[in-house]
Parts: sequence; C-alpha cells; structure tokens
Amino acid sequence: MRIDAYNQISQIYAASRPKSAQKTDKVSGAKDEFKLSSKGKEMQVAKQAVKDAPDIREDKVADIKSKIDAGTYNVDTGDFASVLMQKFQSGVF
Repeated sequence: MRIDAYNQISQIYAASRPKSAQKTDKVSGAKDEFKLSSKGKEMQVAKQAVKDAPDIREDKVADIKSKIDAGTYNVDTGDFASVLMQKFQSGVF
C-alpha cells in the first residue's frame, strides 16, 4: 500500500477546505442618518400648500354665475379664440 500517495491526496483536499471565518468586532454607535435640505423643505411646504388649495375657486365661480343670471356676462369671442389657438399651438390640447 502506498501511504505517501494517500498523504499527498489528503494534503490537496485539506488545502481546498474552507477555513473558519474569523469573528469581527461590532461597529458601535453607527446609525443611518437622513437630512432634508432647506430646498427640499421648501418644496414640501409648497407641495402641501398646493394640496390644501381648493380645486375650484368658489368666489370666481359665484361671481360668474351671478353675472350669467343677471345677463351681464359677456365673453369677447376674439380673445377667447386667440387664447384657444395659443394653447392649441403650444400643444396643451
């Protein structure tokens, strides 16, 4: 029986075995931190103001309704058409 061949083979297998992992020290006092810039804070305030604003301006609607009911509400068709064409050409529609 050839013992040195066995020793050589066992050395090859021993070299490829994973070594045990070493334990590392824990990091103490490390915390994640999040800071919002002043510009970000301003954007949050603006976004909240837009969210809180009503979708319909009741004062304007009431004024126009009263003018329509009284028959005094007039729309300049030329102005309306020009605004409509500007929006159409700008790609809003």
